[in-house]
Amino acid sequence: MNPLCSMSIKEAANLISAHELKPSELVEVHLDRINSTDDKLNSFVTILSESALSSSLIAEKEIMDGNYKGPLHGIPIGLKDLYDTAGVATAVGSKIYRDRVPQTDATVVSMLKQAGAIVIGKLQMHEFALGATSINPHDGPSRNPWDTERITGGSSGGSASSVSAGQCMASLGTDTGGSIRIPSALCGIVGLKPTFGRVSRNGVFPLSWTMDTVGPMTRTVEDAALMLNAIVSFDPSDPGSALHETEDFTTKIGLELDGLTIGVPQEYFYETTSTEVQTALANAEKVFESLGAQIIPISLPVLEHSLAISGTIMLTEAASVHENNLKDRPFDIGEDVRLRLTQGSLYSALDYLKSQRGRHEFNNQVTKTMETVDILLAPTVGIGAPRIDDKTIVLHGVEYPALALMPRLTRPHNICGLPTISIPCGFTSSGLPIGMQLAGRAFEDSVVIQTAYAYENATDWAKHSPDI
Repeated sequence: MNPLCSMSIKEAANLISAHELKPSELVEVHLDRINSTDDKLNSFVTILSESALSSSLIAEKEIMDGNYKGPLHGIPIGLKDLYDTAGVATAVGSKIYRDRVPQTDATVVSMLKQAGAIVIGKLQMHEFALGATSINPHDGPSRNPWDTERITGGSSGGSASSVSAGQCMASLGTDTGGSIRIPSALCGIVGLKPTFGRVSRNGVFPLSWTMDTVGPMTRTVEDAALMLNAIVSFDPSDPGSALHETEDFTTKIGLELDGLTIGVPQEYFYETTSTEVQTALANAEKVFESLGAQIIPISLPVLEHSLAISGTIMLTEAASVHENNLKDRPFDIGEDVRLRLTQGSLYSALDYLKSQRGRHEFNNQVTKTMETVDILLAPTVGIGAPRIDDKTIVLHGVEYPALALMPRLTRPHNICGLPTISIPCGFTSSGLPIGMQLAGRAFEDSVVIQTAYAYENATDWAKHSPDI
């Protein structure tokens, strides 16, 4: 792999700002990387070679003329294929929207372009973002760069594999039930789900309007903060957008963790977690203690209701979004997604309202717990990436549907909209990445980033890359 394809955004930005690296050179090596690896990975559904190279030359001139825009200027990024891109197809991983070509960019895409980022392509995803594997019946499965016979996780599968394999320096995913964090964990990268409402969803194809969240996927925590800086804003065109002051999410990076309290829930998260993942998390707790943080076992019994609450809300809202598709073109929808949408359409208004009331109580209990700790720590996914054809997984002598294990541990943080980051924290005996998620109080994204960076800086997990 060309060294330019494995460096961080921060490292590349330092070279670009010092006129030691040209954006065109950076874009060219990433296009070469895509061309040499995507037949194995299936990360991209659209490669924007011509426009990316053209944009890189414009960026070069701007920088040479003294108009450097900041750390994303000249950086090649990818977009999950549900972000509207003017003049470029946005198919949402589906057959139904194959010919859908938006006339305008999504708000976040416009903001990234304004910051100088260069969109290098659109990335593979689970159909309609309704699934945690990125096994797509129309585009084929996205493949894990650590083992191409294994899944990436989803629904932002191509977003994770592309960053992990060095095809682009960062990507945008979306997270409704874990769709940023799951593939980030399985592909060994950083995935950040900001506080709900922090980032505009205008121009982002919806799945569940009360839980959909936009966020960056990168190779380092600092890069995630740099991406977040560029996309946070209040947007009145997004009904879920929060009117909250903006900030520089890098300001707490490098600060010590002395006095920080980290709560470790004793229920739910470890019931379906492999021994290898449990060991990795226990070792992570020791690292945090060595950094001055206090580990506190906590009890959150309400977590046991996570799947029922989030599942009912997400599927009901998704069925509403796709009501006409389900009625008019059901067999153009992949079987797994069609079954989920059908299930969502069968929930009653009473079911939905009960789940929203349950969500209210769930959030009250989590908020009360977060008054006693700064951060919640848990595994992101309880196992390493399953094989693409795996149907079941045996854990502690119990057989589970393999795909049901993917979103189980991420769903709670979508219910309450807390800022949550997944970062690498080890490998299984098969050499597959293990992810850890850290959640903070609402709008304390900077504290989450501070905590994650301290761990990343104290370990070497972020320095590993797949051999592909």
